[in-house]
Amino acid sequence: MANVVTSKKACTVNPLKMSQPIGAVLAFLGLDQCMPALHGSQGCTAFGLVLFVRHFRENIPLQTTAMNEATTILGGMDNIEQAILNIWNRAKPRIICIASTGLTETKGDDVDGYIKLIRQKHPELADLAIVYVSTPDYKDAFQDGWSRAVTQLVQELVEPGSVIPRQVNVLAGSHLTPGDIEEVRDTVEAFGLDPIILPDLSGSLDGHIPEEFMPTTMGGTTLADIRRMGASQFTIAIGEHMRPAAQALEDKADVMFKVLDRITGLEASDRFIALLAELSGNPVPNKYRRQRGQLMDAMLDGHFFFGGKKIAIGAEPDLLWSIGNLLAEMGCEIGVAVTTTHSPLLEKMPAAEVLIGDLEDMEQRARGCDLLITHSHGRQMAERLEIPFLRMGLPLFDRLGAGHRLSVGYRGTRDLIFEIGNLFMANAHEASPATWMPPQQECHDCAPATTH
Repeated sequence: MANVVTSKKACTVNPLKMSQPIGAVLAFLGLDQCMPALHGSQGCTAFGLVLFVRHFRENIPLQTTAMNEATTILGGMDNIEQAILNIWNRAKPRIICIASTGLTETKGDDVDGYIKLIRQKHPELADLAIVYVSTPDYKDAFQDGWSRAVTQLVQELVEPGSVIPRQVNVLAGSHLTPGDIEEVRDTVEAFGLDPIILPDLSGSLDGHIPEEFMPTTMGGTTLADIRRMGASQFTIAIGEHMRPAAQALEDKADVMFKVLDRITGLEASDRFIALLAELSGNPVPNKYRRQRGQLMDAMLDGHFFFGGKKIAIGAEPDLLWSIGNLLAEMGCEIGVAVTTTHSPLLEKMPAAEVLIGDLEDMEQRARGCDLLITHSHGRQMAERLEIPFLRMGLPLFDRLGAGHRLSVGYRGTRDLIFEIGNLFMANAHEASPATWMPPQQECHDCAPATTH
């Protein structure tokens, strides 16, 4: 078991984590015809907007209540009311989702009370869904904000109903890319099941060009789909931080659930496929049997390059758990594990220590490692340490196609093994001009001097 340590520095020097409101906004961006808004200053919203635009390279709908010094002291009801009315009149969304910030949380605005008063005052908003989630950015981190946002959506919008056969819910974690979620959808549908994915970034942030402009999100989980999640036969939660949302769904609509801590890796993918086969009653399609064989062959081809390598990883807990376990299964040593917030998974990490800290902490510990894995803000660290660098997580602003990266299931795990293995091979070639070959093993069936 890993020893979980929290950094005691007076300040964060090179941030690894992002705030709760940013995680909540990204979850809201996975809803169809939604307008997310941050209850705080304009600067808070501008930061999140720039971050998402750089990562996804798409138009990002995001509004603000534009709090200033006076309204922060006096209370933000007027700002929230004006923001809701402006959004409704200009964009006509199906749902407005509001996340708090440290500014308004410190003041203690009663936003739930404000929304009730606004609804009484404006009956024209009767058909508009409005969801508010408390996400103070002075505590916890990105995946916590995502988790709280999805849990709030479930608690406020899901309606219990008679079970619809073969309909299943998939609660997607914040560590899944739009490409990952699309792979999950295809896999679930291959078993003859009808998935409702919440949030569904594969519909809204998959990089498609729409036929016409919309001021709200374009694609994702519809409001109608969220409401009928209470009639599903089962819920699959991907990522430990989705457990509260799955539990809330069971408490409200009596829908049983199972949490899959990861779906990256051979054993983890096997568990996912076995669950789908059990839920559907159908045999595993041949294409997944073939993909499993391809993954096993990739693991066999790659283990020569992975064995004994020392890895430094900096990521949100569920992404750290997913990638760290895959690398450990491939024979790597997790020499440095740095994360952003607490999680019950951290003590189970295949590492001696897990540090809740920043990228400076990671850099101080990563000397002598063979590979660095974190988001794009780790690029200068990799240059200073002269260590190969794999970009994973959010933000990825110095590479194209961040939204289409795939690392789940048999196919995604296979491609990730190839990507990391190629980094190891390239570094070996740079270190030595001679052609690198896998270590040869003595054949005990032949003469001692003979090798394969």
